[in-house]
Amino acid sequence: MKTFDAMSVSLDGALVEASAGTGKTYAITTLVLRLVIERGLPIAEILVVTFTRAATAELRDRIRARLRAALAVFEGGATDDEALRELAHENDP
Repeated sequence: MKTFDAMSVSLDGALVEASAGTGKTYAITTLVLRLVIERGLPIAEILVVTFTRAATAELRDRIRARLRAALAVFEGGATDDEALRELAHENDP
């Protein structure tokens, strides 16, 4: 089985489907970050779909937290998140 790498997968449409506990939420938040940072898409133009209200709420909260963390890193803050460091490094002005 091929490992899903949210940092290298094409941003031209992605379907993330996997069992519980496999890192889907992290992968989805990474894809959203890449769309905002690499493609310059406003968050209002990104559609993320899940199956329950609880999952939707959790995903919304995690995406918001990850976007806030990314902003902090781009403003010079430190992070243990390798994907955020990579995105900040690749997109340095």
